[in-house]
Amino acid sequence: MFLAKKKKKQYDNQHHNALAKIVGPKAILFEKEDLLSYDCDGFTIHKSLPMAVVFPHNTGEVADIVKYCCANKVPFLARGAGTGLSGGAIPLNGEVIISLVKMKNLLSIDFENRQAVVQPGFVNLKLTNSISNKGYYYAPDPSSQYVCTIGGNVAENAGGAHCLKYGVTTNHILGLEVVLPNGEIIEISENGIPDIPGYDLMGLLTGSEGTLGIVTKITVRILKSPEGKQTVLAYFDKVEDGSHAVSDIISAGIVPAALEMMDKTAIEGVEAGAYPVGHPDDIEALLLIEVDGIIAGIDEQIEEILKVCRERNVREVKVAHNEEERGRWWANRKTGFGAMGAISPDYLVQDGVIPRSQLPQVLHRISEISKDSGLRIANIFHAGDGNLHPLILFDSRVPGETEKALEVGTACLKACADVGGTITGEHGVGIEKKEEMRFIFTEEELDAQTQIREVFNPMDLLNRGKLFPTPSRCMDVRKIVNDTIATN
Repeated sequence: MFLAKKKKKQYDNQHHNALAKIVGPKAILFEKEDLLSYDCDGFTIHKSLPMAVVFPHNTGEVADIVKYCCANKVPFLARGAGTGLSGGAIPLNGEVIISLVKMKNLLSIDFENRQAVVQPGFVNLKLTNSISNKGYYYAPDPSSQYVCTIGGNVAENAGGAHCLKYGVTTNHILGLEVVLPNGEIIEISENGIPDIPGYDLMGLLTGSEGTLGIVTKITVRILKSPEGKQTVLAYFDKVEDGSHAVSDIISAGIVPAALEMMDKTAIEGVEAGAYPVGHPDDIEALLLIEVDGIIAGIDEQIEEILKVCRERNVREVKVAHNEEERGRWWANRKTGFGAMGAISPDYLVQDGVIPRSQLPQVLHRISEISKDSGLRIANIFHAGDGNLHPLILFDSRVPGETEKALEVGTACLKACADVGGTITGEHGVGIEKKEEMRFIFTEEELDAQTQIREVFNPMDLLNRGKLFPTPSRCMDVRKIVNDTIATN
């Protein structure tokens, strides 16, 4: 045992020294106490230490790190701010973590062509803050936008509250610079020209969860700020009434910029959190609805929304009087996940998608799952596009509750899949939901996807063990064949 540990330490030290030569001795961490901060991302149930964490300053250093890891068969993965919620940045295999947080510059802004170029470590909200004085903004707005990085958003194809009208990250990416798993650097749509001929490599890489390459530069679409916006807050005594109001608003021909929903347990959490706004404590659901666009048409949309809510037995509905009130309502919603810590020692957030028409039925099924398991479930979600976020509340100090919470999360995802939905809308699969991929794909479909990964990542050194169930039947067959060839 002693000799094995000594040999491993010598092995690790060899790599530490080589990597330090690439990035400099002050841009690498390898002591255990330093690595503890990198043993998980926002999915904290599973933890594993990396071999080292390196902080490259530019694309060339990223490529050199990758080439070294490939030459020495050292597993590696990229990491942004670590806000991911599905375990995609957890170093399961003792990887070298390539942290991109030092590559955090806004490289250029082109207002004429409405695009900007950023490094992957550039924080999402910082882009809007950098261009708002010119009347522009960046549309994708995940709840963690004040800290999450655009590189991480690309990896997970992040969404946000306003994706109902404006789409998710992939709808705003015009070009990528990528370091492939062999260290080669490629440019995709280098000049930010949309819809170039050929295979949609940009679409393939966006949302690939760091399994096909490491993004080192991103050209994004920026939008002109809307002339006006108004926000509505509606309280309902029944979840079903709020759910039907969601479908009715869309059916009326209105496409809000955002259409969010919270149930009673979620409201309890946000009111106990950092940004309470005084929601009634006896309502079953609330809707937060925002419309934007040309000022001339906004009042008509608001009147139609108020009408729909009243027809669905709304208890109270109100329009924000000013930007300060609107900001408080949104702060209350966007800190919803973290606010669950005020009412529960631990929580697990899930991320399923369903057809809007199935919203009442699925929420009823989630309520049944909660009662059967004995664990409370808070629902905070992007109701307009059917992206549900059941938050399973539990106490990890109670033996068996962590395992039960995971089982409840799986049951919630199965409920989404059973009505024609899917298992993730914006948080990704990572390690958390990879077995649940079988709810929506056959073994043959999974194998086709793993074969695409093998084209980019043939040595399986980049972010190994993520996104797909392991092993799938077909992968087992190929492994047996490959092992036989290697043995002979």
